Amino acid sequence: MQAIHSLHDFFRLTGADVHLYHMGRRVHPCSLDTLADFEAGDVPWPEPWQGKARLAMVFRLGAMQDPLIWFLALPLDEQGLLDAAQRDAFLERLLSTLGRSAEQLEASAEDEIDNLMKDNPLAFTPSLAFQAVLHARASAELERPASEHLEPVEAFFAGQAGHDWQALGLQGLADYVVRLSTDTERQLRHAIPQLHSEVLTSLCYCLEHVAIDEAVADSLRQRGEQAARDGDIETYCACIRAVGGGSRRVAADWFDQLLADRHACGPDALAAMAARGWQHLEDAERLPRFLERLAANEEADFMALARDLAQIPRLRLPVLMTLRQAPEGSATASRLAIVKGRQGH
Repeated sequence: MQAIHSLHDFFRLTGADVHLYHMGRRVHPCSLDTLADFEAGDVPWPEPWQGKARLAMVFRLGAMQDPLIWFLALPLDEQGLLDAAQRDAFLERLLSTLGRSAEQLEASAEDEIDNLMKDNPLAFTPSLAFQAVLHARASAELERPASEHLEPVEAFFAGQAGHDWQALGLQGLADYVVRLSTDTERQLRHAIPQLHSEVLTSLCYCLEHVAIDEAVADSLRQRGEQAARDGDIETYCACIRAVGGGSRRVAADWFDQLLADRHACGPDALAAMAARGWQHLEDAERLPRFLERLAANEEADFMALARDLAQIPRLRLPVLMTLRQAPEGSATASRLAIVKGRQGH
């Protein structure tokens, strides 16, 4: 009998058909190797969110017809490595429920496995947009049909008469976005300038999880700039989040423009850049400008956002070095001095 010491062991030794997805900063596939290395303590979690490694685990055991889904938020330490205590407690509960070895875990245990998510401190409920994108991604990867909500979205963006924007559902938008092709991207970039803001915002909440082409990103940037002029902060920030998944040319250029204008960098806009455009902050000039704008905005939670960025492995050292080398008299240095003063008391 082979013992189970990790979630990776559980999936490997039970022969589960499993698909993992990041559910922190963006919904996209996660390899089993990434989970294995993380649980072994060899690597920090690549995309932490609020101090957690958020995962969706979509899996089937034995003769299960429909997959089960676990949403787990695994705690991280200051280095972004697994803080294993709660994971170990969950495994103990799993094994005491289903048996002590892989050979004893059978498909008949489906109800017991599902019940493990009840009153589980690791379990979390993703936002509706995250759930919709996960469902769309998993359906596509498992070669299952998209939801019934896709057809009216396709018809709407294809310009077919008689299709009202109010009939478009979030799940249909997610299915459409996950299945983008050259043709549908062309339809999208032509539609974005005229979209009702309510549909545009929902669309952005889906687009932020995929890589978008430059033409779509440019259209979103223009709508975002218009929303800013109109004082529509929700649409403005939704466009920033969606463009964060675009190319460096479009996204980084827009970020540079926004960071050059203190009026464009409210707390919500700064949070949107950090949440979905973090990869564009990996830049020797842009990162210090971002942190300076963040520090200068009294409404922004400077330390929380800086700490969150520092947990991303590729940004950890750049963030720490930028904070350490902040010029005397800068907003960043002043904020740090306030924080240190509070800690001293």
